[in-house]
Amino acid sequence: MIRLRKANERGHAEHGWLNSYPTFSFAGYRDPNHMGFQSLRVMNEDRVAPGQGFGTHAHDNMEIISYVLDGALEHKDSMGNGEVLGPGEFQCISAGTGIEHSEFNPSSDRPVHFYQIWLIPNERGLAPTYQQQRFPDDQLADQLRLVASPEGQDGSLVIHSDARVYLSKLTKDVKVEIPTQADRHVWLQVLHGSVDLAGHRLETSDAAAVSEETALTCQAITDAEIMVFDLA
Repeated sequence: MIRLRKANERGHAEHGWLNSYPTFSFAGYRDPNHMGFQSLRVMNEDRVAPGQGFGTHAHDNMEIISYVLDGALEHKDSMGNGEVLGPGEFQCISAGTGIEHSEFNPSSDRPVHFYQIWLIPNERGLAPTYQQQRFPDDQLADQLRLVASPEGQDGSLVIHSDARVYLSKLTKDVKVEIPTQADRHVWLQVLHGSVDLAGHRLETSDAAAVSEETALTCQAITDAEIMVFDLA
């Protein structure tokens, strides 16, 4: 079973400094039919204007992944971390018992474009942690690269959720097999480009929720970048 979530069907919030497209119910966007998918709770595609950002705010008991597509994102938190993420860089925060952090676009003239992703943890009350990592292009080219997993397998980021996250940069016409099992689920997010997923065409910012499938192939119609979630 494959259900499409087209980009133009998502929520939208325009605040001047922030242009946000939430896939699932978030903040002022409420849709009872889209409250999340398995342990995947938030999938926000955000653009933040130069010199603007999210002031200090709190999180707890959530696995938070940010991935920058373009521009720079400056992060500061109550754990003492102060970092700037560039294009192609991941940040992973296990909020656990609670953190406070801010996210800011340090550029004076260039917006930052990034995805903010939340996963529900397996266990509450964990100690907060912070990770930041970029994966080399040669590990992403025309293959699925594991970027986050519960065990930190293959040098991936560690997440406290029964999920595995993959990233791939596909050349036009290349096919990749998506790992799936009948008792697990897949979320595929197209970051840019066009792909064919089992006969369904997906464009930039489109997504698909997949359940009860044992074989799944994704082929790039154009050069494309995809993020894949293997979920319990």
